[in-house]
Amino acid sequence: MLNRRSFLKVAGTATAATALGVKTHALEVISSAPGAPIAANDHIQIALIGAGGQGQYDTRVAAQVPGVKVVAAADCYDGRLEHCKELWGSDLFTTRDYKEILARKDIDAVIIGTPDHWHKQISVDSLKAGKDVYCEKPMVHVHSDGPEMIEAARANSRILQLGSQRVSSIIYAKAKEVLASGTIGQLNMVSAHWDRNSTMGAWSYTVPLDASPQTCDWDRFLGTAPKIPFNAEHFFQWRKWGAYGTGVAGDLFVHLFSGTHFITGSNGPTRAMATGGLRFWKDGRDAKDVLLGLFDYPEGFNLSLRVNFVDGGEESEGLVFIGSEGTIEIASNSVTVTRVPREKEPGLMINSFAESMQKQIEDSYHQKYPRTHPSGPPAVAVEKYEAPERYSDSYDHFNNFFAAVRSRKPVVEDAVFGYRAAGAALLSNLSIERGAVVKWDPNAMKLL
Repeated sequence: MLNRRSFLKVAGTATAATALGVKTHALEVISSAPGAPIAANDHIQIALIGAGGQGQYDTRVAAQVPGVKVVAAADCYDGRLEHCKELWGSDLFTTRDYKEILARKDIDAVIIGTPDHWHKQISVDSLKAGKDVYCEKPMVHVHSDGPEMIEAARANSRILQLGSQRVSSIIYAKAKEVLASGTIGQLNMVSAHWDRNSTMGAWSYTVPLDASPQTCDWDRFLGTAPKIPFNAEHFFQWRKWGAYGTGVAGDLFVHLFSGTHFITGSNGPTRAMATGGLRFWKDGRDAKDVLLGLFDYPEGFNLSLRVNFVDGGEESEGLVFIGSEGTIEIASNSVTVTRVPREKEPGLMINSFAESMQKQIEDSYHQKYPRTHPSGPPAVAVEKYEAPERYSDSYDHFNNFFAAVRSRKPVVEDAVFGYRAAGAALLSNLSIERGAVVKWDPNAMKLL
């Protein structure tokens, strides 16, 4: 995979878009000299806790980072543990009980891919056991989880990185650079969306044919959730219920918050208001399939978010940063910068006045704004920056994590950053629950 470790440069690339006035640039990867061999004491052994689709994907990517080896996995479904052995070898240690993994001295770090309601407890237990932690987003299931996780990382001098990989992306880094340069003037609004129109996109994941209380450790899965009889859909499609997940706010809003906070440097919003509902997927779930949110930021901009699981088209995700002199749009693996300089003259609208008054106003106007340049709207400049075709921000995010594990230097998305993103996202759920505007202190990270 191409990754951020290599030196990046922006190179002009002629494309069909050039004829339309768009200058397209490639974020080229220049091959660097091979790195020094990794010393034996720098090898990192990892374990996966929560081996569902996301957990297995994360671990496959993590294992591609040089010097990283998968040695154990824990999950509440036997079939996933069997597949982990198929992926990483028959000698892989597997267990239903994650505490057996934490007791092993040969494991340096864990990847947590469990349902949201387990994130806090497993993270805290792992940090106390001396393991560094990569925890999937959202960091928390409820706001009260955050301070305990932050303190556990601090008190045990362990690394806790959250899994919103876009904060390690070269695309987001380019957007951050452009915004900081002042190219689009004063930022006043960010508009973001994530739309889906498929069964898998709406979390109705496939249930295996052997799902039963014998193959699934139902009591362990439930944890702190309400005790109910075994339900295969709850087990394998847990995102659809608030007892285990955080809905679209925690699954998707949190990515958009992470990207916004990374690019703007903000700690988060001060006020939130949201609305939404179950419009289409009325299959017993209690999580909304349409969610809209508005957020006020102390830096002077507003954020609007939309997630729609019945959008009538292909899945799409994007953010638009709207400034006084242009926009920065992130879509797929590219960022497009459109610059529209503001006119220096206010202009005139005088056609409805008497002709004598029109002349007086024009004379006064041209005294104040001499005609020193051709009239007409300012020129629009559009530039697009694209990542290489095979670029993976997930790889970069894990590479950053393991670099921090080796060096003990801060990670790009630590527990404080992760909580500020997840805490902001979950304001949406609270706003709907209360039917009111919710206030949040993004610096102290607490509800008001």
